[in-house]
Amino acid sequence: MSQLYDAVLFDRDGTLIVDVPYNGDPDRVTPMPGARAALDRLRAAGLRLGVVTNQSGLARGHFTARALTAVNRRVEELLGPFDTWQICPHHDSAGCDCRKPRPGLVERAAQALGTSPRRCVVVGDIGRDMAAALAAGAAGILVPTPVTRPEEVAAGPTTAETLTAAAELILQREALVRPAESRRGGTVLAVRSDSAGDVLVTGPAIRALAHHSERVVLLCGPRGRAAADLLPGVDEIIEWRLPWIDPRPDPVDAAGLAALTERIRAAGVDEAVVFTSYHQSALPLALLLRTAGVGRITAISEDYPGSLLDVRHRVPAGVPEPERARSVAAAAGFGLPGDDDGGLRVRGVHRTGPGDYVVVHPGASVEARSCPPENLRQIVHALALAGHRVLVTAGPGERPLAAYVKGSLADLAEPTTLTDLAHLLAGAACLVVGNTGPAHLAAAVGTPVVSLFAPTVPYAQWGPYRVPAVRLGQAGAACRDTRATTCPVPGHPCLSTVDAAQVLDAVARLCTRTAREEERAA
Repeated sequence: MSQLYDAVLFDRDGTLIVDVPYNGDPDRVTPMPGARAALDRLRAAGLRLGVVTNQSGLARGHFTARALTAVNRRVEELLGPFDTWQICPHHDSAGCDCRKPRPGLVERAAQALGTSPRRCVVVGDIGRDMAAALAAGAAGILVPTPVTRPEEVAAGPTTAETLTAAAELILQREALVRPAESRRGGTVLAVRSDSAGDVLVTGPAIRALAHHSERVVLLCGPRGRAAADLLPGVDEIIEWRLPWIDPRPDPVDAAGLAALTERIRAAGVDEAVVFTSYHQSALPLALLLRTAGVGRITAISEDYPGSLLDVRHRVPAGVPEPERARSVAAAAGFGLPGDDDGGLRVRGVHRTGPGDYVVVHPGASVEARSCPPENLRQIVHALALAGHRVLVTAGPGERPLAAYVKGSLADLAEPTTLTDLAHLLAGAACLVVGNTGPAHLAAAVGTPVVSLFAPTVPYAQWGPYRVPAVRLGQAGAACRDTRATTCPVPGHPCLSTVDAAQVLDAVARLCTRTAREEERAA
């Protein structure tokens, strides 16, 4: 079993072959540059290939079903066989489930291949391909052409210049999470001293450590403790505020560091795997771990580590955070078991929905990622008028905000623990939320997410992972990739431009999907 993907699903026109509008003539089929070689590399790696394509020309009368079959047969003559073809023949006004950006084609392709959308990556040339991938819970790679709009490029979860580059990216990511050789560990210390969301996205990597170890001890900070309690594979937790990581650090205290050193020594740690964000250094902790007698230490480090690290790892930019963490574990020799699909999980909470309610969570860990309360209040009002039961959730200190956002038509929900919030989300039809911890919690319990995503950080890296989602907001706003915690642009245009109609459409898209899942299960 591959580590990340079972299948790669391609759009046809503009991606695999040169786009000839409403083409019904096999003689006009021309492969995109490098297409055959790229596909053969993926086949050789054991990945199954499929095509997911809108062909409204059939409904419009531009070609016949026989002509469409002839064109597709010619595609296979030139590019090799595909394991499934999924075609939407409907007019764009038909309101069908299969026409991209709806996720139906991706879901059907995954089903035909005996896998799930979260184990698929979709490669296409326009925004609707990427939207269909996200709505199904699949990964997406955009390969732009001259017809791809700039806003589609900005919103693309991941972009590659050519099909050759897209295939290379897929194989590189597979290689990143695959250990060169497997290790067996005794007591392994995992470190993620960050917020709840950061701890949650590290979960698959921690499961990899647990799969190969006798015991996993997790060192986390106070902000991530509640999430740490929910992670499968963790046997013991050390909660400690690290002054080189915490956003509001206390002064460095020699006695405190000495106490942490002794605490780690007492835990009997054989080796440590340190997980960090892009802006954090693992080296201060590595020095402390060496002092505590830890024999083997693995971490990402751009700075020269001297003798502080045994395995110095590097990761390309833009890798999704769960995969970035898994790559560190793989560098240390720890990989997930074959039956683990690599998604986020929490202990003891599983999907029970879709229920009869939509959750709106207005709070965010930093101001720049918060949708303006006025917009959220209008969104909640519109959802309620459309017949949705809406629960507005409040985290610690967020009750006044939630009370304002809910207005008079929604209900206020105040889960007292992260576990309570997980159970609430597990029963929801979907969650409407910014880029903050509850988005990752929803992903961990399998609940679809309407992601009001401020582009201060890359969506490909920090968006809801392997769960059906719709991304809203101006992806190309001036705050893009600034990593600002306070909005640097007057009026907060990346999220203040999200209107209620967009959210209603997103909720309908995701709820229609969950209804189809229920029908298939029945």
